[in-house]
Amino acid sequence: MSKPICSTGLRWLWLVVVVLVLDFASKQWILGNFVLGQSQPLIPSFNLFYARNYGAAFSFLADHGGWQRWFFAGIAVAIVAVLLVMMYRSSAQQKLNNIAYAFIIGGALGNLFDRLWHGFVVDFIDFYVGDWHYPTFNLADSFICVGAAMIVLEGFLSPANKSAKSKGE
Repeated sequence: MSKPICSTGLRWLWLVVVVLVLDFASKQWILGNFVLGQSQPLIPSFNLFYARNYGAAFSFLADHGGWQRWFFAGIAVAIVAVLLVMMYRSSAQQKLNNIAYAFIIGGALGNLFDRLWHGFVVDFIDFYVGDWHYPTFNLADSFICVGAAMIVLEGFLSPANKSAKSKGE
């Protein structure tokens, strides 16, 4: 017997749509207003800088002939599938985990769309200190990192609840 969707973590899928809309809109704005390599300072230590990433995080495997596009697309699809199953299996009341999963799914789908549509991921957030620049990234990457941090945080916040629950079972 299946559970009603509203009682599962899938209830939080609306956040995936929010992440996708924010990511897509920001990337479209960059594509429409910047040329590749253009930089626009906003505040000290923060620029908008249009870059293309043909690899993964930190341009990992970016210069490997194109096969990595499909490899990373496959990884994104697998991660999305696993997280959707995890959301379905979790209670809608597990807010922190489900929000984290939704952030990661939205970010993964945002970058997947870029890979499939453009053949690269649009990056534009450039933080720097002096002459040192952190690798350029985008909102999808930010949501993935925040989601991952939330999962780790949840692991630290509720160990007492987990041990009490496992003792009662």
